[in-house]
Amino acid sequence: MAPLHSPAADRNKAPILEQLERLLPASGLALEVASGSGQHVAHFAAALPGWRWQPTDGDARSPASIEAWCDGLPNVRPALRLDVLDETSVEALAATLSEPVDALYCANMLHISPWATCAALMRLAAQHLAPQGRLVLYGPYLEADVPTSPGNLAFDADLRARDPAWGIRQLDEVLAQAAQVGLHLRERVAMPANNLLLVLARDASTLAGQSLAR
Repeated sequence: MAPLHSPAADRNKAPILEQLERLLPASGLALEVASGSGQHVAHFAAALPGWRWQPTDGDARSPASIEAWCDGLPNVRPALRLDVLDETSVEALAATLSEPVDALYCANMLHISPWATCAALMRLAAQHLAPQGRLVLYGPYLEADVPTSPGNLAFDADLRARDPAWGIRQLDEVLAQAAQVGLHLRERVAMPANNLLLVLARDASTLAGQSLAR
């Protein structure tokens, strides 16, 4: 099977990598949720050799595509099946990961999946992130105090026409779900084509509570 190809991933992989190079330390373990074709993880792993990458996706076609894109990259683990709404695959991931992850990266998932995936993603991040780990999200968001671009308005309408459960999410609602598991916005980066890159982490009080509990 020929690897899957996403034109959008080709366009945005370089700007996202530029931010990851700035945000991430020299080495660590990254979990990618909704890896899709594998173009992102292949690009990031090649440019960040100090990082080990665990790709995941719920689409049965993705593992073979990810393997093809990542051929020859020793720092990419075999892709795992993961549907954040499926408890069996969530438990299987937990059994496979041998250590906490330093970064959880997820691009362009929340608007093409049911709203329940947002809370599930936040729970997953809270479960697997190391104490100083970062949750990095990329995609379009609606913001109460920022005018929505015509392109995003049209995109949102198209998504909802295809599936009423889809749609560009309100940023404040996404952050509210994150706050319920102790994750809070650390950085908001405006990206090309009216997208955002969001960096979330545990706050100081959460970290202190974890330290006292150990």
